[in-house]
Amino acid sequence: MKKTLFVLMSIQFLVYLGFGIIIPVLPEVILHQHYHEIHVGGLLTVYSLAAFFTAPFWGMLSDRVGRKTLILVGLVGFSLSFWLFSLFFDSLFMLYLSRVVGGLFSGALYAAVTGFAADLSDEENRNKYMGFLGMSIGLGFIFGPAIGGVLGHVNLALPFIVSALLLLAIFVYAFIILKEPERTGEANKRALLPKGAASLWSYRIKYLFLFSFMVTFLLAGLEATFQLFQIERIDITPLQIGYLFMFSGFVDAAIQGGVVRRIKNGTETKWLLYAQIFTAIGLFMTVFTNSIFWAGFSLCVFTAGNALARTTIVSLTSKESGGRYGTAAGMAYSMDNLGRIIGPLLFAWLFTVQPDNIYVLSGVLAILSIGLIFAFRNSKKTLKV
Repeated sequence: MKKTLFVLMSIQFLVYLGFGIIIPVLPEVILHQHYHEIHVGGLLTVYSLAAFFTAPFWGMLSDRVGRKTLILVGLVGFSLSFWLFSLFFDSLFMLYLSRVVGGLFSGALYAAVTGFAADLSDEENRNKYMGFLGMSIGLGFIFGPAIGGVLGHVNLALPFIVSALLLLAIFVYAFIILKEPERTGEANKRALLPKGAASLWSYRIKYLFLFSFMVTFLLAGLEATFQLFQIERIDITPLQIGYLFMFSGFVDAAIQGGVVRRIKNGTETKWLLYAQIFTAIGLFMTVFTNSIFWAGFSLCVFTAGNALARTTIVSLTSKESGGRYGTAAGMAYSMDNLGRIIGPLLFAWLFTVQPDNIYVLSGVLAILSIGLIFAFRNSKKTLKV
């Protein structure tokens, strides 16, 4: 059981490591090949699009062909996406194809791994298992940009080659260790719009869904443009950007582990206001970057606010759902994905037309989103009983 859980955690870690590892390398590839900067956002967006729209299919396929089979297929496909990216820097079409392939098979791995964990666990320990997988995802996000920056400093293709090899290594380990579990439930299909979700928009929980979109939208937009902005301001390198994102990742973990658990019931909206103020301050600070220290400091301030908002909004949405936890969580997940799809492309485009004002605009959006929290507070149309 422990070996099986370790394999599942390793897979989740590598999937989200793969998502993060591209952040400090992608802008350098685009600039070195003299492609338009908007393709930084485009390449991030197509990955999320492919993962999002194929997730229901992978979930159903996992229920039919088995978790282990889909995990093995997903590992090979995800590894292939990194090989393609490392080999075809000089072909924009192939770069997009590699990202689509990566998104497709990351969705397969997510569905199969979460379905596998659900089959292994029961109601009593399911939260613990999902918590372990969530921890692995968080570690992948933290170390992905750092590893990408360090290896990319040696050679821009190296992070993708190493990732591909690691995925093939875990494929061999998974083939040996994993045994198809006894089916006790369905894979997480992550439907585009959860059944019954439309009715939720008649209640004040809709403001929380919109707020969730805005939080992810701002995060995804910053991830797509931060390095491009800092290259212009302080000529930042992939190694430096990797370290900055790693350090901000530890700030994220500290906020979620140290601050969020101390939030008292009923005070969530107050903390969401604080979170967006910190988010906006971090964005406004970025405008005045003149050193690597200031770039890191502003990124950490933004991350602190964003991490506080992301975790608190999940808790508040759950409490406001009136017992319809699954439907509300599915809707919130869809809004998060929408933010991750729209954010990179829109911010990359804004960077090409207003590079000096992009974080002024995003800071203003962070402040305006506070209005959603006030609208939630003032509405009496609640699902809570």
